[in-house]
Amino acid sequence: MHKFTSFMIVQVPGTWRWMLGVAAVPAVIQFFLMLFLPESPRWLYMKNEKSKAIIVLAKIYDTDRLEEEIDQLSVALEEEDQKNAVKYWDVFKTKEIRLAFLAGAGLQAFQQLTGINTVMYYSPTIVQMAGFVANRSALLLSLIIAAMNAGGTVLGIYLIDRFGRRRLALTSLFGVILSLVVLSLAFSLQSSESFSWCNTDSLHQNCKSIFGWFAVLGLVLYIASFSPGMGPVPWAVNSEIYPGAYRGVCGGMSATVNWISNLLVAQTFLSIAATVGAAATFLILAGIAVIAFIFVFAYVPETKGLSFEQVERLWKERAWGSNYYSEGLLQEGNGSEA
Repeated sequence: MHKFTSFMIVQVPGTWRWMLGVAAVPAVIQFFLMLFLPESPRWLYMKNEKSKAIIVLAKIYDTDRLEEEIDQLSVALEEEDQKNAVKYWDVFKTKEIRLAFLAGAGLQAFQQLTGINTVMYYSPTIVQMAGFVANRSALLLSLIIAAMNAGGTVLGIYLIDRFGRRRLALTSLFGVILSLVVLSLAFSLQSSESFSWCNTDSLHQNCKSIFGWFAVLGLVLYIASFSPGMGPVPWAVNSEIYPGAYRGVCGGMSATVNWISNLLVAQTFLSIAATVGAAATFLILAGIAVIAFIFVFAYVPETKGLSFEQVERLWKERAWGSNYYSEGLLQEGNGSEA
């Protein structure tokens, strides 16, 4: 929506003020709607205001379902008390939890380090760097790219349970590597003077236009590859790979890694592009994507169809060897015989 809004008002006087001002409209609407929002039943239950929690639940569920929801809320809060005993540094004390966190945080980091939000934040700038200097043209092309990202993410929701998380991530990264190489090549050819047939005045502008469209093709391929795979997969995997007691802590820590990586790439992209050129910058991102591919192949397990207990066992076997459970059962058997 923000890309569409920017496109519609790009020629209005004081454009940037309108762009910032329009963003306040949904915030104001949300503020007034939230005045009518009831308090969370879970929060009320935690504060021992059980009667208020039941009143809120009664507005949502019918009487047949109400008692079941109250029981589930009580059980969930007991589990929450156990989770609260886990501290951040506890994640690094146990080998299997360290391995799980490495996989989850690594996925979150590589989601950003391969450049997705660079493309989303700076797509109009990148399009202008490719030769489409008019603001309206650049915003129109970036609007198409944003729409593809939204559509690809919806497609990813459909594909993730059919192809598996690991395979989808690897396929996505393979496409990302190819598209970043295409982008690097497009910008390299556009700035190159080595093609003699492009150096004449009559052909120079046509070559610029061809290479510009080549760069846009690379952006489209990048979004088409990234959004169904590396878009949703890191979040899905992070919701599945941690034991219950560590899920909240590890999920929060890996999300923090995601945002720190996002900040790092967003703050450095334009500076690096100005220093070494757009072609070299996209080639650097391609190299990071290659490392991400190797990381997913080596460290990220397939969690499709696995229960939380099976995933926990998987990490313990990776940490302590495949004989971990059989040795434990033998020790239990010997203890019972004694």
